[in-house]
Amino acid sequence: ANIGQDEDMEAARSKALSLGAEKVYIEDIREEFVTDFIFPAIQANVLYEDRYQLGTAIARPCIAKKHIEIAMKEKANYVSHGATGKGNDQVRFELTYYSLFPDVQVIAPWRMPEFFTRFQGRKDLFAYAKTKDIPLPVTIDKPWSMDANLMHVSYESGVLEDPAVNPNSAIEICRHQSSSCLLEGCCT
Repeated sequence: ANIGQDEDMEAARSKALSLGAEKVYIEDIREEFVTDFIFPAIQANVLYEDRYQLGTAIARPCIAKKHIEIAMKEKANYVSHGATGKGNDQVRFELTYYSLFPDVQVIAPWRMPEFFTRFQGRKDLFAYAKTKDIPLPVTIDKPWSMDANLMHVSYESGVLEDPAVNPNSAIEICRHQSSSCLLEGCCT
């Protein structure tokens, strides 16, 4: 879904097709995201701990709503998401799915034993991707992910989740051309 992130949507479509997808939907839902999610959040002064915008948190239901619309259009009884089995995103996706399509079946790989016993973390996923020639935007040395949308940008993983690391010394966020860079040395 296009929610305002700086991403090459055609490259994403090509990658999905090259990996075996039969049909790819990349919907532009920016207007709906702003009108139905961002504006109400701003009006309600929605902030986490009085300082953190919840752009990712409110983006998930917007994306999930589009998942269900497409599932209904395709007469599909199943939807899937890649949220980990330990985070809030799975709840955001699934509560939206079930509220809009109560009988939908959700495939959540991170909660399936055959998946999480094989892939116990990002390193296992990186190794698998390498053996299958699946290009990834992250590396083992720089495993953090950026979740950007029209409201904000959030980063996670690696040193970013280590409470022993001082974020001021570990993180440098800057603008390089039109994309965000993370961590010292990335903006060279």
